[in-house]
Amino acid sequence: MGAPTGVEVVELAALYERSRRHGNDPYTALRPAFHQLIAVRRRPLRVAVDFVEHELPPGSWLWIRPGQVQRFSRDLVTADGVVVLFQPGFLPPATVAAAHLDPPYEQQPLMPGGEQARGLQRALDHLVYEYDAMASLPLDSHIEVVRHLVSVLLLRLAAVRGAAPPPGPVSEVFRRFHDAVERDHAVTRRVEDYAAALGYSPRTLSRATRAVTGAGAKKFIDERVLLEAKRLLQHSSLPAKEVAGSLGFADASDFTKFFRLRTGTTPAAFRAQALGQASFGSV
Repeated sequence: MGAPTGVEVVELAALYERSRRHGNDPYTALRPAFHQLIAVRRRPLRVAVDFVEHELPPGSWLWIRPGQVQRFSRDLVTADGVVVLFQPGFLPPATVAAAHLDPPYEQQPLMPGGEQARGLQRALDHLVYEYDAMASLPLDSHIEVVRHLVSVLLLRLAAVRGAAPPPGPVSEVFRRFHDAVERDHAVTRRVEDYAAALGYSPRTLSRATRAVTGAGAKKFIDERVLLEAKRLLQHSSLPAKEVAGSLGFADASDFTKFFRLRTGTTPAAFRAQALGQASFGSV
């Protein structure tokens, strides 16, 4: 993503041509460091995000967040739609708060209808127009216009998703815990370590996490480590032993036991299966 404004608006079909032009495989697994907001027009599109395959029907929207592993299916070449790419930190804090964009994140396609769909389409059309008209405004003004229009899109999508409950003490505990796990899941998998660092008891962390995710703090940590392991096994060429080390496992056999207990397979078998599915949806 090289746009000077921190945002880029691209036709989905152009992603295929761009990849081929640069000598890349458009169907390989990717792990971008930016947000992607996909809007599908008249033809369905299939995309896998963090090992879950999604069928995006016409009129649907999907938000892929930084760090997630994604893979388009073979229908990308005929895709009809738009993808809005923007950098972390691009949105104003007020938008993040009003749209309830805190974790945990919904990873299901959204299918707005009626007035919601019309409002989103108008917002997207305006964004596309202003993005293409960069030369008509000073660059600083152009960036702010585009920033506000991306905010409009996300606020309207938040209305389709449904308002989240107002933040309270429990959600604040979970938010801090979530951020700590994102940062330190390769350092420690002990609930007690996070509790000590954040100033809460282990019970408080588990209660807050269960209220949001339905699972306790320990399972939340382990699931995050497992997700990172899967991402590295599919998207990187690191040997399983180095994946283990990067996730804080002192011994590769301990990592294999951890992985097998939670998936029923070994890291090597998971990688082989993931790479074998690299062109899912082929016809």
